[in-house]
Formats: sequence, structure tokens, C-alpha cells
Amino acid sequence: MDRMKELVELINKHNYNYYVLDKPTISDKEWDKLYDELLALEKETGVVLEDSPSKKVGGEILSGFKKEPHKVPLFSLEKVNNYEDLEKWIYSIKSKVKDAEFSLDYKYDGLSCVLTYNNGILTKAITRGNGQVGENVTEQVKTIRTVPLCIDYKKELVVQGECIMKLSELEKYNKNSSGELLKNARNAAAGGLRNLDPKVTKSRNLDVICYSVNYIEGKEFKTQQEMQDFLRQNKFYVVEHFKVLKDFEEIKQVFEAIDVERHSLDFLIDGAVLKLNNVSDRQKLGYTIKFPKWAIAFKFEAEETSTILKDVVWTVGRTGKITPGAILEPVNLAGATISRATLNNYEDILRKKVLLHSRVFLRRSNEVIPEILGLAEKFGDSSEIEKPQFCPSCGEKLTQVGPNLFCLNTYNCKEQIKERIVHYCSRDAMNIEGISDKTIDLFYEKLGVRSVADLYDIKYEKLIELESFKDKKTQNILDSIEKSKNVTLSKFIYAIGILNVGKKTSRDLAKKFKSLSAFKDANMDDLIEIKDIGEIVAKSILDYFSNEKNIVLINKILEKGVKIEEQKQSENAKQNYFTNKKIVLTGSLENYTRENLSEILISLGAEISSSVSKNTDLVILGENAGSKLAKAQSLGIKIMEETELVNMLKDIQNAWKTF
Repeated sequence: MDRMKELVELINKHNYNYYVLDKPTISDKEWDKLYDELLALEKETGVVLEDSPSKKVGGEILSGFKKEPHKVPLFSLEKVNNYEDLEKWIYSIKSKVKDAEFSLDYKYDGLSCVLTYNNGILTKAITRGNGQVGENVTEQVKTIRTVPLCIDYKKELVVQGECIMKLSELEKYNKNSSGELLKNARNAAAGGLRNLDPKVTKSRNLDVICYSVNYIEGKEFKTQQEMQDFLRQNKFYVVEHFKVLKDFEEIKQVFEAIDVERHSLDFLIDGAVLKLNNVSDRQKLGYTIKFPKWAIAFKFEAEETSTILKDVVWTVGRTGKITPGAILEPVNLAGATISRATLNNYEDILRKKVLLHSRVFLRRSNEVIPEILGLAEKFGDSSEIEKPQFCPSCGEKLTQVGPNLFCLNTYNCKEQIKERIVHYCSRDAMNIEGISDKTIDLFYEKLGVRSVADLYDIKYEKLIELESFKDKKTQNILDSIEKSKNVTLSKFIYAIGILNVGKKTSRDLAKKFKSLSAFKDANMDDLIEIKDIGEIVAKSILDYFSNEKNIVLINKILEKGVKIEEQKQSENAKQNYFTNKKIVLTGSLENYTRENLSEILISLGAEISSSVSKNTDLVILGENAGSKLAKAQSLGIKIMEETELVNMLKDIQNAWKTF
């Protein structure tokens, strides 16, 4: 169970880096290994943790954009990376569907985008987000030349496509740019579409390649082929590679041809997508929690090359862990110039036998993430990479724990302090908006911020003097800091950054101990009584509170006016309609945020799940609910509309007192 929790936290961190920040930190191969290990453990134990990435479809939502629910939820695709598994999948489909035909298209490597038209006019454009809710990027999309602002079809229409930057446009942009160069086409497209200034989007000459009609009013398609023809007729940008195939051998031949020709394409692809062509056959097969059963993505092998390892730089993170990064002789790989790659730790360097000034094998897995595979060739001036003895940030002597090096100068190491402030301000912690890494640099250098408690001492007259700070930005940050002074116990536990304590564990701890004082006084027996908390997590908690500096910090935070709302439950609230019920939320809620309602229900003894199954007791319904509603109806699960929920919660007084 401890390993499962470790994997969940690690994979979710990498998912956040990849989908939200567009700053991936590991290769697809490494991610797949972690994910496969987690799936195997979930199968072995029969337990799926609440925040397991196996329940999730996509990434999280960026702040700064208006959130919009998808009319039709977006699913991910099941993936294979070898022809044996692909043949098995095709055989499985053919055993269920007579005379099955398959449509084949590229798997584009950009950012998913959903376009909505009403009365023939583009009214809304949304990013994928988490599959249920995305970011409204309508004004940005309106600047994209290949997106029609008006179409011939006059009834409601929802079209899905991929926002890309062509490689020729990337080259042209960087050639003419006087500022920072764009690193690769995928990140350039994501950064352009998700930029608050539409002028930036326009400057990158992006495209949206459309491939699916997710919803259409007053019309039905019999096949994917009809859908493609409809998109072309309405002047959407559709790449002319669509094919309809029947047998495995011809599918394999086309896939092999695409694998060769992708190197000459003007845009990035990382595979090909196979779908049942007949729409009625798709409806018969249906969906799993994450995937349509009638579609699959074939991932191509990552490309490899070799280059010179020029240097290794070491950085320190929030926990004090020291991570090596490789500086490479720039090399073109999969449409991007690669000059840096991440090495896991010093033992990874030794295992791969890489040397300074040596030639190393490099792979750009999934055409996005560079990975050093090992030593290719050493030269006369090649030398061993020295194991660092001192912290690159503060100069403190390092300590080795397992395969990793750590700086234990927790409260005087600049980079650790900055990373802890980043975590404290994050949405799932104290939710202090408007504070970026650059802002924290300024706080540290110019305002003397040395801990999260110091955030509450920042004054308007000092903040307004900082570079790029104007009245509105300054006031927004101060308002957000002030707002953070009222926080739930679970969020505060997560915010203080105890090793091995993630969001779910924080909720479990808050539910168990009800108050910060009770939590601080907990012993090993108290902690391991909680489901899913073992000795490793319990020891991390005990170690945290045994450190007097941590206690001093918490006291300082409280002295600044931070009020932690205790987890109160009366006898009445403990035994109520929601007690021990497994509940799924779906659709857009009017009276609550999804997060707030989840906390209310958890405080009343409910268990919140992200997916509907036969074990679900209740589905709470908001506006524009999609597949979860349909699945709940098919399973005969009770459905409660938001208006009924509001009335029930009003009858449970302590729900309102607590939140």
C-alpha cells in the first residue's frame, strides 16, 4: 500500500508537469513503467486509491481562464506499442462485430481543442482540461487561420481537433524572433493556445486539425467516413490521410508506412489511431471508465540518436533532494533541438556509465521528452562525473538516503525555501493565486521572504515597487493571501508539506483528528489506525512534528491570523443520509465548486469517487452531465439533482457550520 501511494503521488506529479505546466520531467517509457507497476498493484490488491491516475482521463485546469464544462465528456484512448497487441485487439473486436471495418488516422501531437458552433457561428472553444471541464480559449482560437468562424451547418455542432504548430512555422518563428526561442512544436502550440493574450496565439500561426464530431443536432452519422466528409464540407482543416481498412495485415502495412513517412511530415505525430468505422457498432461496444472500447492508439517507437554530454548541473527541490541535469551538445531529434536531459540521481549516472565529454545515446520518447539511455563512446578527455558533496544552493554538506542525495539544511537553503512556498501557495494547498516562480524569486530577493509565514507580512507599498507590479496585480495577490487565512484542516495539512502526505492522506487525517492540535499530538498507534496509512507515512508525520523548527513555523503562521476550520461533526451529522455512501459528482454545479462539495460530503461520512460503477450508491447531477449519467441510469443507480441536494444539506446544520 505504501508503494501504491508513492506511485500515485509520483505519477500525478509527472502528469501535472506534463499536462498543466507543459514541462515534462520524465520520458514516456519511465512513466509507462510506473503506471504499469501501479496497475499491477491495483489488480493484485483490489484497491484503487482515491486520487489514482488510473481513474483520471486527463490533466487539470490552469487558473486564469474561465472554466467550461464539455457538452460531451472527452475520453482517453487505450494504447499499444507493438503489432502483437494490436492484432489481439483487432481480433477481439472482430469476434464481437461482424464484418468490422476500421478507420485509420494520425495520432497528432499537440493540444486537444473542442469547438462549438451555434447557428453556423463559432461560439466557444475549450481545451481538453480534465475531460469533464476545460479552459475557455475562444478568443485565442478565433485567431487561428484554419478554424472557420462561420460554417454552413446551422444547428448546434461540437467538433474536436488538435491544435498544432507546423514545423515549418516553428522554424520561421524562431528565425525571426528577437526573444526566447520556442523549444518544440508541441509546447509552442500549447503555450500559444493557452496564452491569455490572443496576439501571442496569432503570432505563432497555429492550426487546428479536426477529426471528430462529438455532438451534432438534427443529424446522425453512420460511419467515421461520413463524419470526415461532413468536416471537409464545412471547411474544417482535415488532413488527407484518412483510410478505411478491414484486415490486420493491411492495417500493419499502413502503420509501417506512416512510421517511415512521419519524419517528412510538417507536423508532429506520435502514432496512429484505429476506430471502428460504423457508429452503431461503437454504441454496442460502449466504454470503460477511461477508454472507448471501439478505438485504440498505436504508439510508435521513440526515436534515438547520440550526442555529446557537455556538463551536469545539480538542482535542489522542496524536499531537499538533489537532482542532476545533463547539458548536451544540441542535436535535432523528432523535430526539436535537444540540449538538456534529466538524469534521475547519481546511482542512475553510475548505472548508465555516462561520462563528461562522452557521446551518449539519447531518446526523445513520445517525441517530447529527452532521455539519456547510456554511454555510446568515450574519448581521451572523457571523465567521471563527480558526486557532489555540497548543496548547489546553500553549500551545506549533502547526505545520501538510498539512491538519492539530500540537503538537510531545510530552513536556510534558498531553493528549498522557494519550492516550499510554491507548494504552500498551490491550488490544492492554500490556493494563493498569482504567485509564480518568478514572483517568489522577487519575494525572496527584494522582500526578505524566508518562509511561508513571511507571506502574511507583505505590504502593498513594498509589493508595488517590484518589477512588473501594478496596482491591480498587487492588490489581487494581497487579497489572495488574505483569503488564504481561512482554510480547512485538510488543506492546511497538505500545505505544510509533510513528506509522503498527499491530498487524500491529508483529508483522511483531518477526518480522523478534527483539529490541528489533536493531529499534532497523535502517536504511531493513532496514525496507523487510519486506513491506507502505514508505518512509513506515520513516521514521516511523527518526524515532522518532532522537529521544533516545524512547530515554530506553524505557530508563526497561526500568529499571522490563519484560522484553521476544525472538522466538526455532531452525532446528528455522523448518522445522516450520506454516511458511508459512495458518491459520484457529474456535470456543472451552480451552488458549489466541485472541490467544496466533495469536502462537505466527505465531512458527512461519504466517499467521493470519480467514476460510476455497480458499487456507486448515488450520482449527484449538475448541468450538462454526460456519460456518467448514462452509465448510472443503465445500472439503476439513484440520481439526485443539485436542487434536492441543497435542500438535504440545509437539514444537516453542521455541514454549513463546518464549511
